[in-house]
Amino acid sequence: MSHRLLADKSVITLALAKELLAAAESAILARGWGMYVALVDDAGTPVLVAGVNDAQPASWKISIRKAQSAARFRRATKVWEERVKGGAPNVMTLPGVIASEGGVPLLFEGRVIGAVGISGGTGAEDGVIGQAVVDALARVLT
Repeated sequence: MSHRLLADKSVITLALAKELLAAAESAILARGWGMYVALVDDAGTPVLVAGVNDAQPASWKISIRKAQSAARFRRATKVWEERVKGGAPNVMTLPGVIASEGGVPLLFEGRVIGAVGISGGTGAEDGVIGQAVVDALARVLT
């Protein structure tokens, strides 16, 4: 039940995170890559983090930070990467900015419900898996 003074919002659940992780894992394994996948809620709190296919240990924290940046700023981390490449390195002074592709907000009915962070490949490879998760979200929630 909602109250007129409280906001109603949808957020990623553990059950949904497991579904999205399965899609990410399938896409990663199909390509023979090793990556970490982090799924966070809309505030950036980790819901589920997993390594797939002997991912490098450093990618654990990077995946979480990418997901947190995408959730908290409500935009893909690739946006920050492009801004830096475009001559705006000052964005790196903003707390929590990760300027590396692989963090993507997850939307439901136009609102951010969480985000995914992928790390372990090149930025473009991380982005491919991030998009696979976005595509899976659309399939799961329809």
